[in-house]
Amino acid sequence: MRDIVDGLAGWRAAGLTFAVATVVHTWRSAPRQPGAAMAVNSLGEVLGSVSGGCVEGAVHAAAEETIKTGKPRSLTYGVSDGDAFDVGLTCGGTVEVLVQPDSALAGIDDLLADITAGRPVATASVPGAQLIVRAAAGVPEIVGTLGDADLDRIAALRAAGLLAQGRTAMVQACDREIFVQTYATPPRMIVFGAIDFAAAVARIGRFLGYRVTVCDARPVFATPARFPEADEVIVQWPHRYLASTEVDARTVLCVLTHDPKFDVPLLEVALRTPAAYIGAMGSRRTCADRVERLREAGVPESALARLRAPIGLDLGARTPEETAVAVASEIIALSWGGSGLPLTALTAPIHG
Repeated sequence: MRDIVDGLAGWRAAGLTFAVATVVHTWRSAPRQPGAAMAVNSLGEVLGSVSGGCVEGAVHAAAEETIKTGKPRSLTYGVSDGDAFDVGLTCGGTVEVLVQPDSALAGIDDLLADITAGRPVATASVPGAQLIVRAAAGVPEIVGTLGDADLDRIAALRAAGLLAQGRTAMVQACDREIFVQTYATPPRMIVFGAIDFAAAVARIGRFLGYRVTVCDARPVFATPARFPEADEVIVQWPHRYLASTEVDARTVLCVLTHDPKFDVPLLEVALRTPAAYIGAMGSRRTCADRVERLREAGVPESALARLRAPIGLDLGARTPEETAVAVASEIIALSWGGSGLPLTALTAPIHG
């Protein structure tokens, strides 16, 4: 939904009715994960995807039927089905898709506004009904109903718990299966060093859904005009900024300054944070010298083992844009446990 929110807001403003198809369950080698969404409006226009192309035609037809009837539908496509090849799902997996008319999506305008603004919010859905759940002190705030007060209460508590973890999942409540989709605050990417490589990393970070900050101590280089894809540009000594800002277990830190007077104090702070990824640019000689300086500063070996330097995967990258792809590839591989090897060299399922 996050990927199609702008389009849905436009349809709402134009008064168009629509249906939203959401992947709620996957088994084996499914092409998209739970939460992937595709919307179809009354003109037949499409936003998003539920399968990367495999079953889009069949889901489009089901969505058009839902728009006409106003009735939700739950559809399952898999290689074991007789029509698997007809709809195109030949990757060996199975997907379950819930198709809901917009009339069943309680508080849709407020939900779209929350997602656009980056406010944490979750939805709990059953066929024909939806709750919106916002985190609050004590009892979560609820909009809409699933048709039963006890079910609403339990579903809201489950949704609030998943929202705190940033997870989307199918849960059980009152002997019902409820699909909970969460829209947590976007994770942060902090890029240190206002150089051309930083501009490319900021662009790809924004593309991957991070809230991107660029930080550099030099005001002549750290300007919004040079980094239009960044959500914010900070002029401050990097280690001081990092010590003063929020870093959690989803944050990624990209140190591109490759200057000891910036790098060493910055990495001393960075390696004490719970950041998911800490990468630093530089030649092998520069990186080895930096590690020795960090050892001399008292950084333990267990912390140094977290440092990815030189930053990025070996893609043979040369340009800033190619280097940004190499950095993003390493972040993605680390996040999901990928090997970084060519898929042709592996035999494990592609969609783990």
